[in-house]
Amino acid sequence: MTPNASSASSAPSRRSFLASSAVAAAAVAGGMPLLAACGDSGSGSGEGTTSGKDAKKILPAYVASNVVVPDIPAKNGSAIGFTSKLDLATLKTSVPKKLGKGSKVTIMSPFWGSPPKSDNAYYKGMNDLIGVDVVWQNQDGNTYEQKLGAVLASSDVPDVVVVPGWNMNGKIPTAIISKFADLGPYLSGDAVKDYPNLAAIPTESWQRSIFGGKLRGLPMPAPWAPSIVPLYRQDIFDKEGYEIPTSCDEFMALAKDITNAKAKRWACLDMKWTAWQAFGVFSGSEKPLGWNMVDGKLVYRIETEEYLEALEWSRKLFEAGVVHPDSKMGKNAPDAGPKFAAGEFLIYPNNISQWWSRTAEQAVQNPDFKIWGMDVWGHDGGDPTIYAEQPAGIFAFVNKKASEAVIRDVLAVANVTAAPYGTKEYMMTNYGVEGTHYTVKDGVPTKTDQGNIDVMNAYVMVASPAATLAHPDFPEVAKGQVEWQQRMGAFTKKSSFWGMQITEPSRYTNLSNDMEQMEDDVVRGRKKISDMQQWISDWKSKGGDKLRDWYKQILDENGSAAN
Repeated sequence: MTPNASSASSAPSRRSFLASSAVAAAAVAGGMPLLAACGDSGSGSGEGTTSGKDAKKILPAYVASNVVVPDIPAKNGSAIGFTSKLDLATLKTSVPKKLGKGSKVTIMSPFWGSPPKSDNAYYKGMNDLIGVDVVWQNQDGNTYEQKLGAVLASSDVPDVVVVPGWNMNGKIPTAIISKFADLGPYLSGDAVKDYPNLAAIPTESWQRSIFGGKLRGLPMPAPWAPSIVPLYRQDIFDKEGYEIPTSCDEFMALAKDITNAKAKRWACLDMKWTAWQAFGVFSGSEKPLGWNMVDGKLVYRIETEEYLEALEWSRKLFEAGVVHPDSKMGKNAPDAGPKFAAGEFLIYPNNISQWWSRTAEQAVQNPDFKIWGMDVWGHDGGDPTIYAEQPAGIFAFVNKKASEAVIRDVLAVANVTAAPYGTKEYMMTNYGVEGTHYTVKDGVPTKTDQGNIDVMNAYVMVASPAATLAHPDFPEVAKGQVEWQQRMGAFTKKSSFWGMQITEPSRYTNLSNDMEQMEDDVVRGRKKISDMQQWISDWKSKGGDKLRDWYKQILDENGSAAN
């Protein structure tokens, strides 16, 4: 469910895109895979990973929840889906008794928007439900990494700190290992059964929560099926008789047919993210996912022919004049929604959460508006090869100085926030207090003005249920989203380091800093493919080849997740 989700935008970089999507992701009860460039190991330096037999000793037992049965079960890495209206009278109870023992727990978390007053009815209601006195230290999500670095470098660390994967840079991964508690004694194996909603979190999401050889994170699960969808104006397609393309050549022909610059209509925004999928390029959403074994050699995504072919095709779209001028100027982010609604462009790739958010935005003032998701095509007209995304990307950590009482009360919080859709605990976590924060009419919950102030991205950041898509206001969108994930998931492969939480050595941290800028320069015609080839050659000599050897050692020691 996406209560009051802030819409993601077609931003010019992966990191800014992911950060702008964070609220929407959190609100979708499991949300989306997010950038996580760093992680764990059993070594003192924090480099490497923990998997295989070592991980199995650490991981919680998986016990599926039977409290609520989804309308559409997960398949091929998809979220679970709910397409029925909401009936408050039939909501289930997943936490029959308070597990909290009344500890005061301080939680620092990123927050987008204006934080509510600390004594608001939502915080009071959640704390009463859990039996814990949670005190929020909300920090500006846009500058969170700097705040995080400063706090983790100090001796004054809150009881719980939320760390999104895209903020795991610099010294933060090392600090995670040195500052935060091992939750294994409370959650590994059958111990997790004391917290049934945590036991129902998928094992692969817990695997991602191992840092420094210990289970330290409480995860926000995500689908590993693709999250980037080529979104399009189905209403205009139907009216004009446009057909969904099944190859890159067909897309180009369609784009030329749609575009009429004099009439202020272009086919699309920058299609680079879809090009990665169409040409079968290894995932760029996280550094380790970009590596994969090819014909017995470990290869990085930028070294492949498919990578250059995807850039070249994306460049040709700009060259043909079918891309909206805003994309060329890097102005995608602020104007994507209104200009898409106005029909200035008909196609753009973005996070699946926008399928719902754009629908909700236009429902009243533009009833004919219909956004839908295209199936990704193989560049040559065959089936695509898409690479899986990580099954968790935001984590909550507990201060290693916390007492057992505080740790257990944090787990009591997480056991409520991880309650599945269709339960009283889920409604409280995501919507607040009925009557005060939301009302329900015809099975559709709607936030009140107070709900839009109080019930924002706080408790949802602690832990979440298995990735879920449910939009009682637009059930056809939830159905469309889950079925799209399932169809695309059938063409999705797991690359060699999928599911692992990996920390690269700090000496390689800045190795790829200029890569996205080079990509954009090539796609927009400011640089040539040969310039990118030279950049790749320099990347190898500056450390890329040595980084390959480092990753290969991890692979030799831990085995591959590829299938």
